[in-house]
Amino acid sequence: MNFSKTKNKIKQMVEDQSIPGASFSFITGMNVESDEVGLKQVEPSEQPVGPNDVYDIASLTKVVGTLPVVMRLLQDGRIHLDDSVSDYLPEWQYPEVTIRHLLTHTSGIEGYIPNRNEMNINQLREALLGLHVGDNFDKKMKYADVNYIFLGWIAGLVMGIPIQPLITQMVLNPLGLNETTFHPDAQRSVPTTYNEKTGTNLQGKVHDPKAQILGDDCGSAGMFSTLNDLSRFAQWMLQINDRSNIFNNETFDELYTDQTPMGDGTRSFGWALADYDDNPYIWQSGYTGVVMVLVRERKSGFVFLSNRVHPQLREHFMEDRNDLINTYLDELFN
Repeated sequence: MNFSKTKNKIKQMVEDQSIPGASFSFITGMNVESDEVGLKQVEPSEQPVGPNDVYDIASLTKVVGTLPVVMRLLQDGRIHLDDSVSDYLPEWQYPEVTIRHLLTHTSGIEGYIPNRNEMNINQLREALLGLHVGDNFDKKMKYADVNYIFLGWIAGLVMGIPIQPLITQMVLNPLGLNETTFHPDAQRSVPTTYNEKTGTNLQGKVHDPKAQILGDDCGSAGMFSTLNDLSRFAQWMLQINDRSNIFNNETFDELYTDQTPMGDGTRSFGWALADYDDNPYIWQSGYTGVVMVLVRERKSGFVFLSNRVHPQLREHFMEDRNDLINTYLDELFN
C-alpha cells in the first residue's frame, strides 16, 4: 500500500498554501515509509523541508508526554481516576472535578483570563486555578488545554519533579526518543510565526503563549520532536516491538476505549475516539499543524507534521486536515 491519494492530498495542501510544507510517515507494523514535501520556511527566505527537522508539536505534547506519565501513575496506584483535583490543588474550588474528567476533557472548566499572555507564571497559575466549571461538566466533552495543565501540575506534585523533565525521565528516555525535547536547537527547528517588524521567526521556542509562561510546568504544549521519533512513538502505542515496560496490556487497552463519564464514545484517555465505516481509530492534533492517527486493529498509523502557522496562521488548514485524515483512512481500509 503506497497511500498515493494521501500523498497527493498533502501535495495539494502545499499548492493551495494551506501549509508551507510537511513531513509525514505511514506506519504499517514494523514498516515505516517517510517523506517530506514543500518548504519549512517561507520568510524571510525560502528553505525546503528536510528529513531531520524538529517541529513544535503543540498539543501532541498532551498524548505523547503528559498522558503516558499520568497513565503510569494510575497504573502504579500513585493516583486514582476518581481522585478530586482539589485533593492535589487545594486552590481549586470545584472538588467534583476528578482526574478522569481532566483526562477526558469532560471537566467543564471554562472562563476568560484577561491579559493572559502578559502574565508571569504565578499570575497565570492563580488565574487558571480561578476558572469555573460550567454546564458541560460530566455531560459533554469540550477540549481545553487547562485539563492537561492541571494534570501536569498533579503529576509534578506526586513525583516532586515538574512535568516536562518528568516526561523526559518517564517517557522519552525509556522509549529512546532522543530527538524529542522541550529545549530544541533553534537551527534545527522548523519556524512558526514570522514577525514582519523584526524580520525574524519564532524558532526553537514554543509557539503556545501559556507554555511560554509556564515553562517546565506546562503539560499541554511545549514539546518539539521529529518525524522519526513520533513514528517510533506511534509504533509503541500500537504495541509493535515494545520493550519499554512503561505500560501493561490493560493500560494500553484503556487508551483505545471510551473513558468518558457519560459514555458517549468521544474520548478515551487523552485521545479522540472515532470510527471510519465501523473501523475504530484514535487521533490527536496540534494547533501548529500536526496530526497523529492510530489504528490498533491494523497496527497502522499516520504521522503528519507541518507548520501551518508560518509565516502567519492559515485558517483553512482545519478543513484540509479533516479531509487528509479521511483520505488516509479510506486508503487504509479500502
